[in-house]
Amino acid sequence: MSGHLYIVTAPSGAGKTTLVRLLSENDPGIRVSISHTTRAPRVGERNGLEYHFVAVDDFLGMTRNNEFLEWAEVHGSHYGTARRGVETALLAGNDVLLEIDWQGAQQVRKQFPEAIGIFILPPSLVDLERRLCARATDSAETIARRVAAAREEIRHLAEFDYVIINDDLQRALQDLSAVVRATRLCYAAQRQRHSILFATLL
Repeated sequence: MSGHLYIVTAPSGAGKTTLVRLLSENDPGIRVSISHTTRAPRVGERNGLEYHFVAVDDFLGMTRNNEFLEWAEVHGSHYGTARRGVETALLAGNDVLLEIDWQGAQQVRKQFPEAIGIFILPPSLVDLERRLCARATDSAETIARRVAAAREEIRHLAEFDYVIINDDLQRALQDLSAVVRATRLCYAAQRQRHSILFATLL
């Protein structure tokens, strides 16, 4: 039995990380893949929990060894998803969620075309900029660069299966949970999960 692979993408500041964290807390059946990154940890982030923080040379070595399912350079730092952990979890029947950017999503879907793509939108770019400023972790120049990047990222909306507008956190979480529940109830998934029942009925 194989699990579902979910890809969650959003511009920086749209609330993707918060939504993924809340989903994983409420749904024990979801395994959130922890990405590798070369960026410095933010305040409160711990190695192995939010990210695997690695040196640039180590990261590039992993790319040469084809250890990443996907990787990209974003805002001057490298991010990547280790291949082995994702493939092992899926083969064990676990649902896996990747919190990655649109470039990574394209790479993953070439290898897993059945992956379910979910894009989180902010209510507006003005609201997105306000959220980034409220973080108080980036310079004005970095925030301007992130907002500009958001415009480009949003142009890839049509590449995703579902779009969730995060104008209300609880409603957005309900929408994200609904996508997960719906995919688990599709015919192929139910027949695989309840093979004995289906064999007796069909």
